[in-house]
Amino acid sequence: MRWVESGDVRLALFEDGDPAHPTVLLLHGYPDTHRVWDEVAGLLRDRFHVVRYDVRGAGESTAPRDRRAYAFDDLIADLGAVLDAVGKPRVHLVGHDWGSLQGWEAIGRPDVRARIASFTSFGGPGPRQIGHFFMYGRPGEIARQRARAFYIGAFQLPVLPELAWRSIMPRLVSRMLRLGEGVQLRPGHPAPTLAEDGRNGLWLYRRNNPFGESGLDPRVDVPVQLIEPTRDPFVSPALLDSLAMWVPVLWRRKVAAGHWAQRSRPEAVAGMIAEFAAHVDGAPAGRGLRRARADEERKAFGDRLVVVTGAGSGIGLATARAFAAHGAEVVCADLDPDAAARAAGGIVKELGGTAHAAQVDVGKLDQMEDFSRNIILQYGVPDIVVNNAGIAVVGSFLDHTVDDWRATLDVNLWGIIHGCRLFGAAMVERGEGGHIVNVASLAAFAPSRLLPAYSVSKAAVKMLSDCLRAELAGQGIGVSVICPGFVSTAIAGNSTYVGGDLRERAVRGLAGRGYPPERVAAHILRAVHRNQAVVPVNLEGKIGYALSRISPAAMRRVARWAGPVRNP
Repeated sequence: MRWVESGDVRLALFEDGDPAHPTVLLLHGYPDTHRVWDEVAGLLRDRFHVVRYDVRGAGESTAPRDRRAYAFDDLIADLGAVLDAVGKPRVHLVGHDWGSLQGWEAIGRPDVRARIASFTSFGGPGPRQIGHFFMYGRPGEIARQRARAFYIGAFQLPVLPELAWRSIMPRLVSRMLRLGEGVQLRPGHPAPTLAEDGRNGLWLYRRNNPFGESGLDPRVDVPVQLIEPTRDPFVSPALLDSLAMWVPVLWRRKVAAGHWAQRSRPEAVAGMIAEFAAHVDGAPAGRGLRRARADEERKAFGDRLVVVTGAGSGIGLATARAFAAHGAEVVCADLDPDAAARAAGGIVKELGGTAHAAQVDVGKLDQMEDFSRNIILQYGVPDIVVNNAGIAVVGSFLDHTVDDWRATLDVNLWGIIHGCRLFGAAMVERGEGGHIVNVASLAAFAPSRLLPAYSVSKAAVKMLSDCLRAELAGQGIGVSVICPGFVSTAIAGNSTYVGGDLRERAVRGLAGRGYPPERVAAHILRAVHRNQAVVPVNLEGKIGYALSRISPAAMRRVARWAGPVRNP
């Protein structure tokens, strides 16, 4: 730590990493101190010179003699003093909460803007942009944002806010961190000076227009990365949407977290900061940063990585091609390596897309672990995973052997469990959301005398998907289960038949149904786009799903009638 003088205050300045590396300057918010950035700073310091300081009146920095000296002119003067002390011609600025407001104001001032290489904001726009939003935004959106910022009005009251910070507010902040954000309290955050910092920082709101400065030019020409915590209770999506008109070079990214994302998701936040700063300095943009560019037109799934199992034929092949046609980079995985190669090659040659082939037996844990690890190492964490691979054994329950059951459950259930677990964990760790699609069947809710193992596996997939959807919703990861009826694929010809050969009739029946797998693929893409939970496909799928909810007894009666009578 060292001290930096700015007017009548002394700012506590903290530095990590090699000063020869590019500098990242982290600005904290209210009522935090520089310690809110500890985890992120630790992750950045090997690649960057990381600078933090306690703003005036917070942490170890002193407060001004005149408590009104918290206007933006004072705050920007402090930032300028820190930049002078650091001595770099340009730095990458990062701001959270009130640090974000200061950052926006800084890049709006020509004398400071020239010293900022890039700006990463999470916590909302600056006062200039907020002012324009409140003057020209839609009334409903303005009302919702004002409701989120209810505390600003309370902070204008005399005496009462100070009394609250002397009594209940420190406990409320700690409770919000633990229960609302899932953040474990640790030394340094909340800071021991929290109560005093809260009282001093009230003047940030009292000395600056709490709802923005509409008379100032809101345009900025610094590259800006906007990180949007999806569960931030204080900033509305509409307010963030309004930024695009003022920032010509804008990247917008989401992190599945609450207000203190740097505490709850430090790896994700540090990764975004590092990738953006490196790109501004000349490094190529990764897939996540490419798709975050706000001013570029792209196809619906452009710059998305999609993994499809069972992609060698049928629904899997149609789905892989559909995602590729809409801009996605696709990994075509199949038990048959030649079929996977043909699927990937067709996407490249016929659609002009990007595709990769992979061989994997989804029912074998060791292969799925190697498969997922290799995909992530070579191409990155998938944005969408379609667990589609499946097999069927046709015949009565008493004709099914233990091996029939084991083979069916290994592929149809365990294969999907492996895909969800391995790729889902990677999506959660990345922190940028994603989507998992599990392909089940009408058999998930329609009992059948001819498909006991298949139906059991698909019913389990549906329940697994419902459970997983509930668990991963808070991580920004959607889960959809697709339940097609009869589809004209090769599954009937590839199935195993026990207790009687029904192959020819089954193949003829599916072919005569005339429902192509491409239509199922369209439902899958729509499910991802709309984050649908359960998607019954085609007429019999929809009727079966509705009847299973309205009259399960009727479904059981249909099951008794369907299929040949077993002879003793």
